[in-house]
Amino acid sequence: MGTGVRYLGRIASTAVIALLLCAASAGAAKLRSLCEINYPSDSRIPWSCVKLKWGDTPQALFGDHWKDVLRFNRLDRRHFLGGAKVKVPKNLAQVRDFNPMPLTYPDAAKEPKFIMVDQAEMFLGAYEYGKLVYSFPIALGIQGKMVPNGTFRIDAADRRHQSNLYQVEEIGRPYPMHYGLRFWVDKSKEDWPTYWIHGRDLPGHPASHGCIGLYDEEMQYDYYRSYDRKVYRDKYRPLTRPFLEDAKTLYQWVVPAASDPGEFHKIKNGPLVLITGRPPS
Repeated sequence: MGTGVRYLGRIASTAVIALLLCAASAGAAKLRSLCEINYPSDSRIPWSCVKLKWGDTPQALFGDHWKDVLRFNRLDRRHFLGGAKVKVPKNLAQVRDFNPMPLTYPDAAKEPKFIMVDQAEMFLGAYEYGKLVYSFPIALGIQGKMVPNGTFRIDAADRRHQSNLYQVEEIGRPYPMHYGLRFWVDKSKEDWPTYWIHGRDLPGHPASHGCIGLYDEEMQYDYYRSYDRKVYRDKYRPLTRPFLEDAKTLYQWVVPAASDPGEFHKIKNGPLVLITGRPPS
């Protein structure tokens, strides 16, 4: 986190300081073994550790279950790379529509909309009156940059949020935080750092500087399709539809289209956000 940044007004804090918490190089692929990351739900599904080959794709390996296996690994397609090790369920049918979140949450039974972030599972659940309606794999903050546990509230949104300080290093474009939902401004600190739920890359392990990241392959296609072909043609492949768009889905669930100006705006009485658990190491 940058130590020289000062509070420049509430609008500046949302557009600028958020990136000190959230930005990480979206293009940098870390070939970390995802088999070493342990989730509480792993015990329910037998799996094998498989090292990917160059040219492997989720669709080719897992057929109709390709999205399910990616969800099981908290991984997107840009990080499904040769040399990486991933968890492959021995029975793919067991991970159909994979979801480790509770189907009901009685404590939110009176809340029209409620969001739970389980850091131990690296998953997010969206609830209506205590009943699960969506669940999504997420990226979390790295060690020392984790969002604190507690209860917060969505108070602002920005469909095309991006940094005006940082760029995606490889392509020189402002770092994207599309479909951003702000849930906390830490006013205890001098620079008022802000925390968001937003679209980004999902590498399958903690990777952000505090924000909660969701699938946004639409952004990846926009930002990286030409870059992938020219520079990483031996590694990355241009993404194909259907895109994984969990960030867009959650954003539209929180922000009705009729009330979305398409830019940063405050939200009154937004959904509560419960952050719980400790991220896997």
